[in-house]
Amino acid sequence: MPSGVAERRTGTRNGPCARAVLVTVAAYIFLGLESSGHGETEAVVSNPAHKEVVMTRASGTFEVKLSPQAADDKADASLGRMSIDKQFHGDPEGTSKGEMLSASTSVKGSAGYVAIERVDGKLLGRLGTFALQHCGIMTRGVPQLTITVVPDSGTDQLVGLAGKMTINIVDGKHFYDFEYTLAQPD
Repeated sequence: MPSGVAERRTGTRNGPCARAVLVTVAAYIFLGLESSGHGETEAVVSNPAHKEVVMTRASGTFEVKLSPQAADDKADASLGRMSIDKQFHGDPEGTSKGEMLSASTSVKGSAGYVAIERVDGKLLGRLGTFALQHCGIMTRGVPQLTITVVPDSGTDQLVGLAGKMTINIVDGKHFYDFEYTLAQPD
């Protein structure tokens, strides 16, 4: 490999500038994806072996703070770690805290991240916590994001929660759509 290419890669992957690019790319994947519409709908899902569950689609807004975390002195500069602090407004209503790991590449617009966040709040008037797992990929500027409720992570009145979330940003404001099932209380 020509030395100029190796130097260019080294310059791109190391130092504070590389971390800023990594944080920016991870934040874009984490925050800037399209979703379809807003509103709330329900559909009853029948399962003879279990209680009746209701498929619900809810939406709302959120604020998020991503804070880069200190890296190990020996860590690869193309890898990053951030803390997540969110405030949800709508359904669910509450807060979340989590951690994000990200990786950048030498190809502009290509990166990936994974994250776990614990949501603490109210959903359909029911209190509890649940975990969301994120998997985000950007391939040369084209983002893909999957956010799923971690199976069996619901606590208290949210036991049995399952679902997925999408994120959309319109004019700098963050929106989410949440499609989920939750067993009806006895």
